[in-house]
Amino acid sequence: MAHVPLSVHRFQASLFPVNAYLIESDSDVVAVDATLGMSDGRRLRARINETGKPLAGVIVTHAHPDHYGAVTALVSGSDVPVYAVGGVDDVIRRDDAEKERILRPMFGDEWATIRTFPTHRVQDGDRVSIGRATFRVVDAGPGESPHDSWWMLESDARTRVFAGDLVYNRMHAYLADGFCDQWLDNLARAKRELPTDADLFVGHGDPTRGPEILDWQVGYIEAFLAAVRSGVEDGLTGDELTGAVARRMKTYLPDDDLEFLMRLSVEPTRVRLASPR
Repeated sequence: MAHVPLSVHRFQASLFPVNAYLIESDSDVVAVDATLGMSDGRRLRARINETGKPLAGVIVTHAHPDHYGAVTALVSGSDVPVYAVGGVDDVIRRDDAEKERILRPMFGDEWATIRTFPTHRVQDGDRVSIGRATFRVVDAGPGESPHDSWWMLESDARTRVFAGDLVYNRMHAYLADGFCDQWLDNLARAKRELPTDADLFVGHGDPTRGPEILDWQVGYIEAFLAAVRSGVEDGLTGDELTGAVARRMKTYLPDDDLEFLMRLSVEPTRVRLASPR
């Protein structure tokens, strides 16, 4: 197969710290994720317009709104196709009313009044051509979000993986959805199946490479779960528990980047750990 020269450009949102990516060929552009807010979606669209090439399609990697909320601004009412695995599409539609209830008071008009849902559902193992780019789809199921996927770019000689939030590159993480066991399974699968020199284009933090970051993310999840369990065993609740967990996690990752997401995850995790299985 002849390889198509493709350039990948990282876009960093301003409203909420999340990445989107543009894959540019000689004739078109594909967007991977779209950020959360309308202003960032318009900025992303302007970046595409600067290339002078059409937007061939949008990929949504997983079911968290900071990755799909701005699709409406990105496609600007056009008929640009939006791709997602079926489970991601299902969760986005299922949770739309709840996301509106939560995010409208937080973000106002930055949260799209009318959300744009995926238009093209794909399955695990599909080879999907969007413009000049071809991807192999991995449906990872629940993980960091209620439904995750990875999109492996096949159109050039390098292994480039658009991994959504499979890993946060040395940033604090959101663990509130309750699928930590499945997330750990997905990390083990990625370490097993991906080449050690695969480029990982992640949702938060710098793009990275190699199995070390997968091991780091495993350690982070395990440290977080241990910190919550330890705090509960010490009789802590509420703000005291959150503070204790945050202090322990700072020994694993001293940085503040996205610490608020980790803090938001403490109480839902406590409730889950206390629930009979």
